[in-house]
Amino acid sequence: MGGTMDGTRQRRRGNTRQRIQDVALELFAEQGYEKTSLREIAERLEVTKAVLYYHFKTKEEILVSIFEDLTRPIEELIEWGRRQPHTLETKQEIVRRYSEALMDTAPLFRFMQENQAAVRELRIGEVFKDRMLGLRDILVDPEADLVDQVRCISAMFTMHAGMYHLQDVEGDPEDKRKAVLEVATDLVTQAHRSAGRSGTDA
Repeated sequence: MGGTMDGTRQRRRGNTRQRIQDVALELFAEQGYEKTSLREIAERLEVTKAVLYYHFKTKEEILVSIFEDLTRPIEELIEWGRRQPHTLETKQEIVRRYSEALMDTAPLFRFMQENQAAVRELRIGEVFKDRMLGLRDILVDPEADLVDQVRCISAMFTMHAGMYHLQDVEGDPEDKRKAVLEVATDLVTQAHRSAGRSGTDA
C-alpha cells in the first residue's frame, strides 16, 4: 500500500492544492478529522494560513476536494457500467476496475472507515452512498434469487473489507489486492451462473 501512496505523492508534489490535500489526509488519518485544524495543516506544509485560504476556506472544502478527486475514477466506472450489456463479462470488468480504483483511494477509504461519524455529517457521506448504490445496481440483477443478490453485494464489501483489514497483514500489497479481487470475482461469477441455471430450469 505504501508503494502506491509514495508514487501518488511523487506525481502530485508539484501542485500546491494537491500537496494540501495529501497533508490534510495524513493529519486526518493520524489524529481524526475533528481534532485537525487548518493551522496544523498549514504548519505541516510549512506555508502561511493565507496560502491555505487561497485554495481552501474550510477543512470540509479540503475533504470534499480529496473525495471528488480520488473517487472520480469510480464515478467514471459507474457511468461506463451503465452503458454496457448486463453480462458476466461486464460485471467481472466492473469488479476488476473497482479493485484498481480502490488501491488509489486507499488512504481516503481508511480515513472514512476510521472517521465514520464525521463522514456521516458531511456531504461526502451521501455522495459515497449514492456511488455505492450505483455500483450495486450494475452488479445486482433485481430478478435474481436473494442469495445471488447477496453474493454480488458481498463482492463489493469483500473489496472494501479486504483493503482495510489486510493492511496489517504481512505481504505484498499487489498480492493482497489480487487475492481479494479473486474472491470478489468468484462471488459475482457464482451469482451470475446460478441465475443463468435457474433461468434455464424455468
